[in-house]
Amino acid sequence: MTQTMTTPLSRRSIQTLLDLVENKLTAMEVVDREDARVLSILEYAREELLAMCGSRTTPTDPDLQSLVSQPEFANAQAARRRSPH
Repeated sequence: MTQTMTTPLSRRSIQTLLDLVENKLTAMEVVDREDARVLSILEYAREELLAMCGSRTTPTDPDLQSLVSQPEFANAQAARRRSPH
């Protein structure tokens, strides 16, 4: 039996991954089933990353507040709300 050692992600790594997922979600155009599947996977990944930060919807950690206050983050959230998924 093989044991896998997992190393927890640093807060900075989580922030970076969250930013990448948000950028991808903002740039996505869903035109077929595969795109819809990828969109669902990315949205789930975003929720998992937010949960790792201790928040399901809006990061409240002081280190993440700067991320939320960035215009790109706000624009990405607004674009997803307007987008017909």
